[in-house]
Amino acid sequence: MNFELDTEQDLLRKTVRDVLGRAYDAETRAQVAETEEGFKPDVWNQLAELGVLGLPFAEEHGGMAAGPVETMAVMTEIGRALAPEPLLDAVLTPGGLVDALGSDAQRAAILPGLAEGTRKLAFAHDEPGRRWPDTAVATTATQADGQWRLTGTKNPVRAGDAADAFVVSAALPDGGVGLFVVDAAASGVTRTAFHTVDARRGAQVELADAPAEVLGDGGDAAAAIEAAQVRAQAALCAEAVGLMGEALRLTTEYLKQRKQFGAPLARFQALTHRAADMYVALELATSMSLYATMALADGTVDPTIASRAKLQVGRSARLVGQEAIQMHGGIGMTAEYPVGHYVSRLTAIEHTLGSSEDHVRTLARAVAS
Repeated sequence: MNFELDTEQDLLRKTVRDVLGRAYDAETRAQVAETEEGFKPDVWNQLAELGVLGLPFAEEHGGMAAGPVETMAVMTEIGRALAPEPLLDAVLTPGGLVDALGSDAQRAAILPGLAEGTRKLAFAHDEPGRRWPDTAVATTATQADGQWRLTGTKNPVRAGDAADAFVVSAALPDGGVGLFVVDAAASGVTRTAFHTVDARRGAQVELADAPAEVLGDGGDAAAAIEAAQVRAQAALCAEAVGLMGEALRLTTEYLKQRKQFGAPLARFQALTHRAADMYVALELATSMSLYATMALADGTVDPTIASRAKLQVGRSARLVGQEAIQMHGGIGMTAEYPVGHYVSRLTAIEHTLGSSEDHVRTLARAVAS
């Protein structure tokens, strides 16, 4: 099997790298993190012009009808640049659910705005006290006079601070979990924005008899939610590979420049061995990320494959992150130096959609059964 990007895919990757590389350095990222949006609107618009925001959507909805390989290539570059643009949380995951389950009218009304960068969604599924892989939701959906209404609390809703609408999961009266579109400005919707540990944005969304539109034909959407989480886990793995690659590059450059006892740290055998271990961990993570991506490209949406990839990526991220901090010394923990911010984002990814321990338990149960 060929794991190399073709000419068009490689051009997309290089273009995104160029755009993000010009937009962000350590100082710029720190400044942007303090803004209301938490990312650069002009970069968001550039990504829309390049077609990145519409990658997986059909051309009739302003997209490029691209596959998982292109999406993962872009996510790797977002990780490499530590770019805060919420591509996954505001477009790919909620937009993917609309694309998969929505009616023709809903796709036509929602997806073009996502692709153009004029509209943002957020997937409101996680709830306080529940964690992956728990699929139960306490938010309830009731129907009266042909109108659906939702009641419950969703937290954290990643990228929910600036979303124009939410794709919300709720327990159906007859059992199962349904998906609904809720306007962020609707009555009964209250959101409280917050900053995450990795300088991203999120919100707690409280629904009190909020009016909602059922997504598509309605019914139990548990399988679609699981598939969306599998794709999101693969995207997070790809982003983490980009983050680890840059953390390794920063570390090796530091070892070459920093001197101790009159010699560069790169001359010390123990440190070069540790850097080699970082490289091996990165290669393992890259291979598993490719495994997850190629499975999706072949049409296989398998939670077991996603768990295998997320487990190895999480273990590699822990080793690479810890070694990067250790070999930089005190400077690695300072807010002014970038490596600590890369490790912070890796830590956040580790705890999104299942930690390494969660995936070990999930895989163990699958083997036992």
